[in-house]
Amino acid sequence: MRSSLLAARNIAKALLLYGALAGGLFALGWWLGGVRLGSVFLVVGLLMAATVFWYGPRVILASLGARELQIAESPALHSTAERLALVARVERPKLYLIADGHPRALSVGRGAGASGIAFTQGLLTLLPPAELEGVIAHELAHARHRDSLVQTPVVLIAGWLVEASRIGGFLERALLFVLGPVAASVVQVFLSPKRELAADLRAAEICASPHPLADALVRIEQAEELVRFQASPVTEPLYIVNPFEPVGLAAMFSTHPSIGDRVARLRALDPEWRDKLRAA
Repeated sequence: MRSSLLAARNIAKALLLYGALAGGLFALGWWLGGVRLGSVFLVVGLLMAATVFWYGPRVILASLGARELQIAESPALHSTAERLALVARVERPKLYLIADGHPRALSVGRGAGASGIAFTQGLLTLLPPAELEGVIAHELAHARHRDSLVQTPVVLIAGWLVEASRIGGFLERALLFVLGPVAASVVQVFLSPKRELAADLRAAEICASPHPLADALVRIEQAEELVRFQASPVTEPLYIVNPFEPVGLAAMFSTHPSIGDRVARLRALDPEWRDKLRAA
């Protein structure tokens, strides 16, 4: 029931976001040239919204250098994803590989029926099978809750706003000073840190244990310190953990709770886990 409510909320957020995009362009056109120009801008806004909805996931995956991971390349990973998808009650996601040593995972798509999960080579090398199941379950939870339906357009729109500052030449810094906070506001308004906590909780249910994901988060946090990472901070909401240092522009786009808080919440689902570990 809770998953259905979260999904409904995200559908409403997506509709609001696309409506704001089209309505904002209409208002800009009306201000510049009246109703006629506003109508033209409205059509452009609707076309942009449709493009983001249908092609947004492909744009993000392409920008990250992800390619589809064929079943023959990793049958065990596909089998695990299919099995967990059945438990999560979503369609089997497409799997993608990013040729990067930094350990990250992310989900893109339009919801439970059209989702994809991308893994970096570093993550697949780092995590043992049980912890990898926790990561997959977390990303499937995002699909179940339709978080990707909101995350994908928000990241694209925020990215466009930040990139728009680059056309300013010597005014680039001033434009970034204006457009950066606007882009960050879009991210913060539509993406709450609670979505990660909800996905963690659902992942624990899918795996029938909170510990695979908790152990994976700890291992990822430790490994991040050893691998250099560079990317646009606008992409922060996509990843399973925040790979950026919380300073400067990156701090404005941070939407993840701390790993310590997430792990503590997961461990609290099984308060006797320390006693079980000692007994083993």
